[in-house]
Amino acid sequence: MVDRVLVTLDGVVRDADEPLLFADDIGVLRGDGVFETVLVRDGDPCALEFHLGRLRRSSQALDLPEPELAKWREAAQIAAKEWGSDREGILRLVLTRGRESELNAPSSVTSGDLAAAVPVPTAYVLVTPVPERVEKARTEGVSVVTLARGISIDLAQAAPWQLIGAKTLSYATNMAALRFAHRMGADDVIFTSTENRVLEGPRSTVVIARDKELITPPAKNSVLPGVTQRALYTEATKAGWECRYAPLFTADLLTCDSIWMLSSVTLAARVNSLDGLRMSAPDNAEEIIDLVGRGIERGGAIGDW
Repeated sequence: MVDRVLVTLDGVVRDADEPLLFADDIGVLRGDGVFETVLVRDGDPCALEFHLGRLRRSSQALDLPEPELAKWREAAQIAAKEWGSDREGILRLVLTRGRESELNAPSSVTSGDLAAAVPVPTAYVLVTPVPERVEKARTEGVSVVTLARGISIDLAQAAPWQLIGAKTLSYATNMAALRFAHRMGADDVIFTSTENRVLEGPRSTVVIARDKELITPPAKNSVLPGVTQRALYTEATKAGWECRYAPLFTADLLTCDSIWMLSSVTLAARVNSLDGLRMSAPDNAEEIIDLVGRGIERGGAIGDW
């Protein structure tokens, strides 16, 4: 049983113990790249089309070359097959701008040869095991603290160069927030804006439930559109739920029936404690979990993004 699977976009399964990246890869030096994280279940990459659509949107935001989605799809399917169907896995689609040495054109390059100065993007698919924390989060839920992100909900529209709506490799701040939460005795974080609006988690989308209604902050409020949240909404709408995108204040977290942290690997983690306040599970908790599971297994169409 392999513990890692590495596939490049030419469809070749590589030795995961052999070097792949150059030391001057811009993704390493500057975090200049994008990625997607996909759950592998029963040998299939879940909601792959949703993820491919978001990969394309993120690439466009960073002015990266247009991803050849057919090659990404094939590489992901090969990697999932190599991983096997007897266990879950985390499949990452990684795309960087390439090598810095290729970006810096030599002085002899003329204006007619500028294409020669464009680096070849680094692109690969990697599958690794699902962390132990995931099963606990799914079954027991997570304790969460709210942390100020220090931005306005208008930042995404006012400053598009901040890349708020793109899933980039620049995750240092998100990881720092999670480490801070762990020092506080919590599992996860909900970021809030300067207006005390709910944003998102470091690696998840926030959704609240009220009766048969689901609400999540809209992308225009400086949050990353969530793949798992979108899959949930698709299934929940079919099941008679009202699904809305609307601004949420932090007070809404205390008056709802339940809070959910949705992500591509953990799927649905119910918030069982918010800033030290215990939160009981609602009667429809299992239904919400089931809707998320059905949603990611059925995936979606690229056109949905």
